[in-house]
Amino acid sequence: MSTLAPLRLLREPWNASEGNQSNATAGAGSAWCQGLNIPNELFLMLGLVSLVENLLVVAAILKNRNLHSPTYYFICCLAVSDMLVSVSNLVETLFMLLMEHGLLVIHASIVRHMDNVIDMLICSSIVSSLSFLGVIAVDRYITIFYALRYHSIMTLQRAVVTMASVWIASTVSSTIFITYYRNNAILLCLIGFFLFMLVLMLVLYIHMFALARHHLCSISSQQKQPTIYRSSSLKGAITLTILLGVFFICWGPFFFHLILIVTCPTNPFCTCFFSYFNLFLILIICNSVVDPLIYVFRSQELRRTLREVVLCSW
Repeated sequence: MSTLAPLRLLREPWNASEGNQSNATAGAGSAWCQGLNIPNELFLMLGLVSLVENLLVVAAILKNRNLHSPTYYFICCLAVSDMLVSVSNLVETLFMLLMEHGLLVIHASIVRHMDNVIDMLICSSIVSSLSFLGVIAVDRYITIFYALRYHSIMTLQRAVVTMASVWIASTVSSTIFITYYRNNAILLCLIGFFLFMLVLMLVLYIHMFALARHHLCSISSQQKQPTIYRSSSLKGAITLTILLGVFFICWGPFFFHLILIVTCPTNPFCTCFFSYFNLFLILIICNSVVDPLIYVFRSQELRRTLREVVLCSW
């Protein structure tokens, strides 16, 4: 992907002079530093698969009243975040294919505006995905350790306020990022947010798994129902831990790319790493493909509802 690419602003470091960049490129001119030539058709296919999968997940959650809970609303929002990646990828790839085959001629200024919109969608997806993963982790934590008070703590009103706040913050932060993308402080804020959310979720999950088993053992001989409830909550925590692991694997190289842009824009190794930017984009899109499969694999209720949605039994 060359001319109209998501986050094109981050494809190459801007804080290095042209001479330094060319020297670094020359020093890193080995075969493995040439990057990967990924066809636009692959981006298009993955974008379509991701869009369909996440639409089905959203439709299933909206259809089944048993899934109308804060936890599944947060998962629904996470699916919408994945859809932002899919939609931006589809729009970008379609326009690129039309332009490459001479079927569409667009003025350069319009292309720049489209780039900004696509970049904003991707940035919104980054911030909202991380935020909702953190929100879901907190929700699971409350479910396990404050089971009897959960419905009074996590009310529907608070869930709606939380979701609205995340989307507003994601939109504002992505707008600021696109406006001031040449400022390293903006990149550092994005990297810092990623690391903060990662540490927060790791701490919560470690605490959950360390104490949940102790609670399960101590309550099992006295109260059967809470044990079942906590077992279900622990299963939900495992599901969301898998989501976190997949997110880290798929988005990790992209954030490492951002770190290298800030720390070593002219280093030969870093220059080689920059050349694999398209591969990082593929991993990001794969994350939005894999997430719905995790939802379905881990939730029998969602699986059943999804089957009904696919069979159009509304």
